[in-house]
Parts: sequence; C-alpha cells; structure tokens
Amino acid sequence: MPVPIITLTTDFELKDPYVAEMKAAILSICPSAVIVDITHEVEKFNVRMGAYMLASASPYFPEGTVHVAVVDPGVGTKRRPIIVQAARSFFVGPDNGLLILAAEAQGIKRMHEIASRRFMLPHVSRTFHGRDIFAPAAAHLAKGVPIDEFGPEITAVAKPKFTKVTRGKDALIGEVLHVDGFGNIITNVRAKDLENLKEGALQAELHQFEFQLKFSKTYAEAKPQEPIALIGSHNYLEIALNQDNAAIKFQAKAGDKITLSVA
Repeated sequence: MPVPIITLTTDFELKDPYVAEMKAAILSICPSAVIVDITHEVEKFNVRMGAYMLASASPYFPEGTVHVAVVDPGVGTKRRPIIVQAARSFFVGPDNGLLILAAEAQGIKRMHEIASRRFMLPHVSRTFHGRDIFAPAAAHLAKGVPIDEFGPEITAVAKPKFTKVTRGKDALIGEVLHVDGFGNIITNVRAKDLENLKEGALQAELHQFEFQLKFSKTYAEAKPQEPIALIGSHNYLEIALNQDNAAIKFQAKAGDKITLSVA
C-alpha cells in the first residue's frame, strides 16, 4: 500500500497552534499519513495567493495525494466545505475559489460537499473548520473512504475572476496572479491561452504602461533590465526583467488587469 500523503496550505503562519491542531486531527484518524507543508505563509485572507501556491506545488506530488487548503475569510458562513476529485489528486477546502486553479489544471472528475458529520470532529467550531472539518475529511480520504460518502455531489463551485482569462478578437485580458520574490509578474494566462498569439513579440498594457515584450524561453535571453515575456516553471505567462524587478518598474501587484496582444 502506498503511504498516504496529505499536504497543507494555509494563511495561519506558525506562531499559533493552529497548524499543529490540524496535523493532530489528521494523525488521530490516519496515523500513517505523511503530512507535507506547502506553505503557511499565504497573506492573510488572500485567496488568490493561496490558490496560486496550491496550483504551483500540487502537480509534483504523487498520484492520490490529498491537498488541504485553508484560506477562509468566510469560515462559519454559508460557504460550503468541499472535496474536489481531480485526475491525480483530491483537494479539500472551502468553496471560495481556493482549490479551483489547481484542480482544473489536473482535470476535475467529481465534486462533493462535505456534509456528513461522520467525517468531522465531534465538536465543530464556527471559526476553525480547518481542524474540525477539512483535516478530518482529508484523513478519511487518505484512509480510502469514497468521495461520495462525504455528502452530495455538486456541479458548480465558486470561480473568482482570477481564474478567468477573457479572449477578445485580437487580445487576451487577464490579471496579475502573483508577484514572486524576484519581482516577476506572474499572470493568470496559461500557455494554452496564447495559442492564437504569435510567439516573437507581445504588446502589453498594465496600468498606465504600454510596452512591447520579447517572447523568450529563458530570462537570460534578454539583455539586463530588458522586459521579456516567457512561460514560467508553473506554466503561467510571466513578465520579467532580466536581473531586475519588473513589478517595481511597472508598479504591478496581484489583481491588476493586464491586456496582451500581438505586437
């Protein structure tokens, strides 16, 4: 039997006991689980950032991994706790868009609400579903409980605008998904979205800036401080400056609208 793997992605940080409590809930149900921390440094309440982190890391885990993500400003409200079964993995968390980038990238097979109290802790608080609902559900999944036992199947989930790219006649309209530590501007535009835009040069509009981008395969193809576009290691279109900070130069932050067209 493969060793069950459960990952955690949260905005909890580590100074409080919250992450440890989630791990305790998992291990009490599935003692053989290997728990891997993707990150607990997501900016507080930043669902977009959490979605990006999860989508970036999850493809590299073994088939059957259960990914738990908790960035949940709506905890205790009517937002649903859900499980999304994708082609290679399970994703467990709130129905607020946090899971969808990662799950759609793999190919969604089924989605279920977590409704059965059998797979929650005996006492469910209104403020800590990470410990009381999501962690136990993940542990039971890792032990082999079928997804349809957790609750009713659902066909639609929350899809925030950061999951969507709009295609015009000659342009793509997306947004900045993340700015990494190097100042690279990572958009929500994937390689497949660029099929109708010729490689070579792109015209970009971002804030008050309009600029051309050489379409490159590596950062080093550009001269120092020269702006380039490339498909980064997580399959998103990035705007970068070779050996410089593109986010500072173009005053970019997550959520900014960006328009791309053939130069």
